[in-house]
Amino acid sequence: MSSQDVMKTYNDLTDQNVDRINALGELNLKVAEKMASRQMDVMNLFMEQGVRMMKLATEAKGYSELYKGQVDMAREMSEKLMGESKTNMALAGEIRDDYRGWLDAAMADVKDGSTAVRNAVTA
Repeated sequence: MSSQDVMKTYNDLTDQNVDRINALGELNLKVAEKMASRQMDVMNLFMEQGVRMMKLATEAKGYSELYKGQVDMAREMSEKLMGESKTNMALAGEIRDDYRGWLDAAMADVKDGSTAVRNAVTA
């Protein structure tokens, strides 16, 4: 193999590496967007809970009604947060699978690249 062929091999490998890093950056961005969206959903739950609590505090006719309303809201919020936690765990599993897929593809490319370098150098 000529030195031009060797340089072409290295240039091809460099381009592949840049593509892999770009794919990782896109994956990271997608994950960040998903996580920010989930955090906003949870923050909206807390905001709604605060509004409901203020409404209850102003409309309750006595302490026992206020206390009962707070207990009911706490129970509802716990159930909603448990649902959000389950959704977030499923999302974490999806994200793990996405990263695993990226890593598997990158490792296959590295294996192919090392074979190409070995062939370029020894030829």
